[in-house]
Amino acid sequence: MAPGCTAGCRAAGHMSAGKQSRGEAGMRLSVIVPVYNMAAEGKLNFCMDSLVNQTVQDIEIIAVDDASADQSLEILRSYQERYPDKVKVIACPVNRKQGGAKNTGLKAASGEWIGFIDSDDWVAPDFYERLLKRADETGADVAGCDYSLVSRHGFETGTVVKNNTADQTGILDEEKHRKLLLCPGSMVIKIYRHSVIKENGLDFPEGIFYEDNCAGALWSLYFTHFERVDEPLYYYYQHDASTVHRITKERCRDRMRAEEIFYEECGKRGFLERYPEEIEFRYTELYYVITLFSYLQGVRRPRLSFVKELRRGMMERYPHFQENRYYRERIGEEERRLIAMQCRSDVRFYWYYRLKLLVRGVKSLLRKC
Repeated sequence: MAPGCTAGCRAAGHMSAGKQSRGEAGMRLSVIVPVYNMAAEGKLNFCMDSLVNQTVQDIEIIAVDDASADQSLEILRSYQERYPDKVKVIACPVNRKQGGAKNTGLKAASGEWIGFIDSDDWVAPDFYERLLKRADETGADVAGCDYSLVSRHGFETGTVVKNNTADQTGILDEEKHRKLLLCPGSMVIKIYRHSVIKENGLDFPEGIFYEDNCAGALWSLYFTHFERVDEPLYYYYQHDASTVHRITKERCRDRMRAEEIFYEECGKRGFLERYPEEIEFRYTELYYVITLFSYLQGVRRPRLSFVKELRRGMMERYPHFQENRYYRERIGEEERRLIAMQCRSDVRFYWYYRLKLLVRGVKSLLRKC
C-alpha cells in the first residue's frame, strides 16, 4: 500500500455529503467490482443485475476483470453494451488478486463516494440510496450496514451479521478509532468518501488474498464520522468456491503477509506509537491465532514446519503478545492454553492438537451412526 499522511493530515472542514462538490465527472457514486472466474451458476449475472437496478441513478459500476479464465469478461462486456451509461469494464492482462483489481478500479473512479462489492454477492435495490441518504443526513464520511448470509440467489434474509456496533459509530474520536482497529468490519458493506481515500493515499495490497484484513483496519483510522443503517442490505453468498471456505498453506501465508503489510504501513504512517496495543492484538489475532487454527483444521496434511514458522514469526515481532490485555480478553481460554503449550513445545502442541481433532472427528461420526 502506498504511504500517506497520518490521520491528523486530513484537510479540515469537509462539507456534508449533500453539499460537497461533485467528482470530476459529476458522478455521485463509483462501485468497484473485482471479478475473477465468476461466470458459473449465474453468480456474476446476479451481482451485476443487483447493481444496474439500483435506485440510485447517478452511479458508475466499474467492473475489473482480473484475467479470468472463464466467460466472466464476456458477461461483463454484455452489461457494458446494455448499460453504457452505467457500466465500465476494465480487463487486466495478468491476475493481481482482488487488491490489484480494486486498485485498478480506484484509479478509474470519478465518484464522490466509493463502494466495493464481491462479484459473487449482491445488494438490495436501495442499498446505495440508503447509505448515501444516511451520509447526507449526518455529514458522515463513511456509512455502512449489516449483511445477510445466504446460500441461494434471492432477496430472502438469511442469518444476519451485525457488522459494526453502536459504540463504533458517530464522530470518531481516538477511543472509537481504537475499537475500529480491533474490529473494523467488512469493507463491502460500506461506502467511503473518495476525497479521504485520495488525500491519504489509501489502497490495497496486491497479489494476495485477505487484502481487506490489512486495508479495513488501516482505512478506518482516516475517517472522522461513521454512520450505519441498522439493516442487512448486503447479501453475502456462501458457496464452496468462496475464499473463506478454502484453506491452503498458500492462503495462510497470504493472511500472514497481509498483517505484515498492515504493520509496515502503520509504521510508515505513525500509528504504531499511537495505537500500540491495538495493532499488536490485531497482528496477533490474524497473523498467528486465526492462521494457526485454520491451518491445522483446514489443511489436509498440516506440516509441523509451518506451525514452527508461525510461532517464530510471531515471537520475532511481538515476543510478549500473551501479556496484551486484548489478547487476554478476546482470545478464548482454550485457545490461550493451546498457544501457551506451543510456546513451550511446538512438537507437543502439534501432536496434541492433531490427536484432539482426530478424537473430535471420531465422536462426530459416531453421533451420525
